[in-house]
Amino acid sequence: MLIDTHCHLDAPEFDADRDEVVSRAESAGVGQIVVPAITEATFDATLSMRERYGCPVALGLHPIYERAHRHAHLLRLRTLLEAQRPIAVGEIGLDFFVEGLDATRQTELFAEQLKLARDFDLPVLLHVRKSQDQVLKQLRRFGVTKGIAHAFNGSPQQADAYIRQGFKLGFGGTLTFERALNIRRLACDLPLEAIVLETDAPDIPPEWAYRQRNEPAYLGRIAEQLAMLRGISVDKLVLATGDNARQVLPGLAGPAVV
Repeated sequence: MLIDTHCHLDAPEFDADRDEVVSRAESAGVGQIVVPAITEATFDATLSMRERYGCPVALGLHPIYERAHRHAHLLRLRTLLEAQRPIAVGEIGLDFFVEGLDATRQTELFAEQLKLARDFDLPVLLHVRKSQDQVLKQLRRFGVTKGIAHAFNGSPQQADAYIRQGFKLGFGGTLTFERALNIRRLACDLPLEAIVLETDAPDIPPEWAYRQRNEPAYLGRIAEQLAMLRGISVDKLVLATGDNARQVLPGLAGPAVV
């Protein structure tokens, strides 16, 4: 069974045909779709994906929307973590790539959410752009030792640091591009037990859907390409990455979602 460990199924891009998107994913062998929130305003939509489709969900405040986040949103996040029991805190992290964002404010928000993850003993789904070392510093500071570095694009040394911290590394559509040499190298060279699969749909489409909407149904073809790059069978890859996802996200151990 394929597990998409990062898909924004609640995004407006899916409003017109969300049922069909989920049906296509099911037909492609995707058994679970993890849906992370990005703002307090989307918490209800994210939770509705669990109610409507059985998707495991994560709740968090995304760093690129730091201007929209308020202290009251952190308070509501705490309340929902207790009441709704999502499988992770996310999508959270640091983004030092997008211009105009306040790095100090991001770091403060990230720290507060890591405290929540620690308090509720939950893994985290990380957004990390141009901030690998700073994110690792905060993980160590708050003793957070389980989660996924989503869309990983760091160095081998940084990958090793995340793995030592107890994290898995997410790979998706980018590895299908021949020019993505660093990501392809990492996806081939890292220990198989460190890798999980994701789409980040509707974003980060694979090569065959370049500049189009991404979908969780594409995860099977992404898995095929990664298996080919690593020189192993697709069945072995799917089994291993599924085990990895359940290990780092214990809440996935329940029933399949689609």
